[in-house]
Amino acid sequence: MPFVLLFNFGAGFVYVTAGLTPLLGRSSATWLARALAVATVGVFVAFAAHVLAGGAFELCTVIAMTLRSGFWVTQALLLPRALDRRTL
Repeated sequence: MPFVLLFNFGAGFVYVTAGLTPLLGRSSATWLARALAVATVGVFVAFAAHVLAGGAFELCTVIAMTLRSGFWVTQALLLPRALDRRTL
């Protein structure tokens, strides 16, 4: 799917930034993780609609989007607590 490929290319740069911000203790880490979770799940839903409408897909795309979505949702949920503990 071209829109999934385009999203993942652009998001890759944000993934790197979002991965570094918690290590640097930046407050932007939480909102970046939340934004990536929402955007990744949104693209995954659009991809699922494409597949359910009979569109072509590859299983590796389903697996990759599942892993990405799961990772960023987990980060969005756990990162605020981890950063709060770090400042105590």
